[in-house]
Amino acid sequence: MATKPAQGKPVAKKAGGRPSKYKPEYAGQAKKLCMLGMTDKEMASFFGVAESTFNLWKTVHPEFSESLKGGKDLVDAEVAAKLYHRAMGYEDEDVHVSNYQGVITVTPLVKHYPPDTTAAIFWLKNRQPQRWRDKPEEGGEGENAQPVPVNIQVTVKDARKHAEPEHSAGSVSGAAS
Repeated sequence: MATKPAQGKPVAKKAGGRPSKYKPEYAGQAKKLCMLGMTDKEMASFFGVAESTFNLWKTVHPEFSESLKGGKDLVDAEVAAKLYHRAMGYEDEDVHVSNYQGVITVTPLVKHYPPDTTAAIFWLKNRQPQRWRDKPEEGGEGENAQPVPVNIQVTVKDARKHAEPEHSAGSVSGAAS
């Protein structure tokens, strides 16, 4: 129980519970793990803690949170750049090495990689989802959804044709048409 000193101010209690497993060097390690593509769950396992503890570290230790963000942002930017190159097409310098009758020849060349349609579609769907979604919504969605008017026109002849029972070729009907 906390005691009051002579000045009348209460003394703060010491925090109870188990000491944290967090160490300051975890911030740098976490950044490197992010750059390897690990998820939060995988990193929690690496550090030997539950995912909830890992998430708590992000709120309690700002340097840890910033390190994670920096690592993830860096890798995401690199992947986005590679995806962009695939979507747009690119050229890459290369060499062709041949051996003809014991003579080795090295010929420089430029390889052309055409745009990748799948990469372009993925890029556009994520960058501009309203313009490039698979199924555009006519009436909106959620609370703002509006009914879509449907206009069906049927002639009397079509209505009669669909109202009459179908007869198979081998059946005999007693009713006259």
